[in-house]
Amino acid sequence: MSERTIQTEKPWSWKNFFFQWEWFLIALLIGINIFNSFLTPYYFTADTFLSTPMNFLDKAFLVFPMMMIIVLGNIDVSVGSIIALSSVIMAVSYNAGLPMPAAMVLCLIVSTTCGLINGLLQAKFKELSSTIVTISTQIIYRGIAYIILEDKASGKFPSWFSFLGWGYVGNVPFITIVFVVFTIIFAILIHRTRFGRQLFAMGNNSTACRYSGIKTENMLVSVSTIMGFMAGITALFLTSRMGSTRPNVASGYELDVIAMVVLGGVSTAGGKGRITGPLLAIFIIGFLNYGLGLFNISAQVLLIILGVLLIVSVMLQNLRFDKRRQKSGVVSK
Repeated sequence: MSERTIQTEKPWSWKNFFFQWEWFLIALLIGINIFNSFLTPYYFTADTFLSTPMNFLDKAFLVFPMMMIIVLGNIDVSVGSIIALSSVIMAVSYNAGLPMPAAMVLCLIVSTTCGLINGLLQAKFKELSSTIVTISTQIIYRGIAYIILEDKASGKFPSWFSFLGWGYVGNVPFITIVFVVFTIIFAILIHRTRFGRQLFAMGNNSTACRYSGIKTENMLVSVSTIMGFMAGITALFLTSRMGSTRPNVASGYELDVIAMVVLGGVSTAGGKGRITGPLLAIFIIGFLNYGLGLFNISAQVLLIILGVLLIVSVMLQNLRFDKRRQKSGVVSK
């Protein structure tokens, strides 16, 4: 009988290096910035690249936990409603007399609890898909926000609260500093820890992981809870930027965040993705939106462009995967 070996690591090659999905995203980001530079002669300045991300980085806090959920092969469409509910409760509690720091902590507690509930429901009722569970909680969470505040706005926050969304540390926006810190934390968590390795393993084969001793239910609950906590962080920065809140805030955030993750090369089938892809996609979509705003192009056109980008990205990634699958396999010697 001939001896068989399984190839577990790919040999280094310049072709594989330069045909990575991230190079396409880098080229796309450069192209978008060149396009934007034709719209205004003042585009290529340090102030533009420091101040413009302030308009979309609050949404970016959701991208990395959403990446973790999609790596598991799941989805979460309730994040916008979690943001709305936690923001509304923070505003109402502050106006009822709770000190602002305590109201901010309450915002994080509410959002984290919502994420925990999502995870527990998915772990308990395995016959229900994550889509069904989070669509249900999406309706519930935003419905509660409407019951609390109806269709009114609530605000009158202390002046220092606006520092979260609009403040600077030196010449760098505070929100950018916080985003960099969370990016480093998630990069380590996803790619350099046992938790991250189990995350990708579950995305490839959850059943095998369960029989291998990995506590898959705990992993699912943990990732959903992290998603809830980061939705609370988004709620803090978004509410700070707006200066008030309403039950309809963050509508459509979940679709934008999922788009960033998918455009970043994370497989919707689970088990595949790198944090650099979604990181680049955040700035691609953010600067694309900024450029279209300079050109007075409607948001609907952005949705069409984004939809085309997603279709093309999924097609190209599937094509690359099929070619690699044909070349990989058992090697006899």
